[in-house]
Amino acid sequence: MSAAIQRYHIGPRLSEIVVHNNTVYLAGQIAETLDKDTRGQTEEVLAAIDRLLGEVGSDKQKVLSVTIYLADMADYDAMNEVWSTWVVHCQTPARATVEARLADPRYRVEMSVIAAL
Repeated sequence: MSAAIQRYHIGPRLSEIVVHNNTVYLAGQIAETLDKDTRGQTEEVLAAIDRLLGEVGSDKQKVLSVTIYLADMADYDAMNEVWSTWVVHCQTPARATVEARLADPRYRVEMSVIAAL
């Protein structure tokens, strides 16, 4: 028998959080303040990740994998400066960073997270 699937912040296109078998899946997180630079947007995205993980009893130390989408790979260093202060030393997740055209041209960064509960 499989474990129940729990969905949080359910919308017409996606759930913000899905929990199944003690694994947390977050929808892609973007900044709300679109006039910020990559550093500012990255800070907002990481704060949203902290908040969402906390809602279900997880945290950044339990992050297993992150896919980071950058609108421009020229922003890689700026994003990494913020990332490096957020990520827990010796608790770093598997990670991929790719350049992608995001849903709105003002988005600089989007992150998709998988974490343990």
